[in-house]
Amino acid sequence: MARHRVPPTPDNFSVWFTYVLGTSIELKRAIDILIGNKRRFDAKTNYDLFVAYMGLQGSDGRTVNHASQRLRLLMLSARQFLNTAIADNHSQMQAISDVADRGGAEVHPRQLIEGLMKELEKATTRATDLETNFAEKARELDSIRDSLSKSEERAKTDTLTGLPNRRGLEEFFRVAQIAAMERGEPLSVLLIDIDHFKKFNDNFGHGVGDQVLQLMATVLRDKVREGDLPARYGGEELIAVLPKADLAACKRVAERIRRTIAERSIAGRSADEVLPGITISIGVAQFQPGESMSDLIERGDRALYFAKKTGRNRVVAENELDPELAKAV
Repeated sequence: MARHRVPPTPDNFSVWFTYVLGTSIELKRAIDILIGNKRRFDAKTNYDLFVAYMGLQGSDGRTVNHASQRLRLLMLSARQFLNTAIADNHSQMQAISDVADRGGAEVHPRQLIEGLMKELEKATTRATDLETNFAEKARELDSIRDSLSKSEERAKTDTLTGLPNRRGLEEFFRVAQIAAMERGEPLSVLLIDIDHFKKFNDNFGHGVGDQVLQLMATVLRDKVREGDLPARYGGEELIAVLPKADLAACKRVAERIRRTIAERSIAGRSADEVLPGITISIGVAQFQPGESMSDLIERGDRALYFAKKTGRNRVVAENELDPELAKAV
């Protein structure tokens, strides 16, 4: 941490302690790539590493804490039951040994057989109880795992559109970023902004605005490839990350999305209510090895706002920006 000038805060220490232990392969790869590209570990980078690999916030943090408590109780219960079973087995072994010792005395064989059968029945009952108990513990573990999985999924999903949210986007981008640098493949993003979105909310209500966003999410999901990630970036802005797609390919996808949206419409609350058509502006940018997601999105944003400034309802790639006009955006 001192070598890379990382402040020794509790959050930073937890990140780098995990890095040194090597228990998180994804974290180790991310930090190694940052080091290899001579990235500074500034406050934002340190915070992003902690949130991405170490932290869960809000209700999902409470879910994790609750799951941890359940897990501790489960392990304690299993250990206690196992200790009892071990103690019972020792007692039974002694009892069987006592029966065997009686075989040397003048004891009728029937009594010896009955004594052994009685102890074996006890052993069978204990084994059955042990199996039942651990089957219950296994079901409880499955329940905890399912709870954590659902919590993690909720934490990464936007409730209105059903698309991944900012957290889901950042998680996907980290993996795509590493893959692009390791394999020398392109990686591009497209940013979408709904033209005059405020008018939909102001003139027709937020319910209609929500319908527009949901329509956008549906079209975006349909028009990107299976390995791409469509997400809600914030407000009326949507984004898609396209691994293995260069600027030209990403722009073609963006054009298909723009044309499809222009052909769609939203129904009004009544039959005679006429809603305006929907148009979108899209900015496209390609990842440069070693840069952060925020730097890439900033370039995409410049292209997006250039598209809005020069007429809306169009797609602009970063390499199309007029340097003079772009300064004014």
